[in-house]
Amino acid sequence: MVHGLIGSLDYFAPQRLIGSAQVFCCDLLGYGEYRKTPADGLTLAGQAAHVAAFIERLECGAVWLLGHSMGGAIMMLLAERRPELVGGIIDVEGNLTVKDAFWSSRIIAKNPAEWAIEYHAMLADVASTVRKWGVEPTPQRLAWMEQILRNQPPETLYAMSRALVAETRAPSYLQAVRRVLDRGHPLHLIAGERSAKDWDVPSFVRAAAASYVVQPGTGHLMMFEDPARFCGIVESVLTGT
Repeated sequence: MVHGLIGSLDYFAPQRLIGSAQVFCCDLLGYGEYRKTPADGLTLAGQAAHVAAFIERLECGAVWLLGHSMGGAIMMLLAERRPELVGGIIDVEGNLTVKDAFWSSRIIAKNPAEWAIEYHAMLADVASTVRKWGVEPTPQRLAWMEQILRNQPPETLYAMSRALVAETRAPSYLQAVRRVLDRGHPLHLIAGERSAKDWDVPSFVRAAAASYVVQPGTGHLMMFEDPARFCGIVESVLTGT
């Protein structure tokens, strides 16, 4: 599982909720155990190489890749460069065009100092942060959100926002996505009911997908809102049921 702009995805313990497969959550550079990585020089392509190295260390052959939001873009670049590592693709509202980078675009419209102030304000009032994302705060969600927000410094988010906008805007990005799909990797799309209408899925991607599942009653953070239902959808993809 490759997380998005904020991570990781291990906070809801998908390893316990998906019984049909071994589940690994990879922290990207600048996040979690790699949070001390300098923000200067962070790119989607570099993150794709980082995840590829993580998969190689597992020594388990080709794997199913699941990418959420920004992680979807990283996953596509990995699949384009290292197809031998990929057994299938689960794209969870991944950034397929620059139009999907709406939060990143808003972040980089500020200067780094302004963004850092805003980010620390999000941390100082986690309940308001959860509500702004259209989710009802519960004690579990508040604990999860604090864990998510503390997983990376604001400098990482600013650098990755710049990278996401720049690299998905380039024509070469959609060309890479086309090459991935032309290779015939199984592709499955998952969206949240409230956010599906805003996901910019190119027609050729939708046509190549073996399934498109909308998780009811959720938005872009569907695994945060209803992790059991989300993992059930993922397990159905993996088992073909």
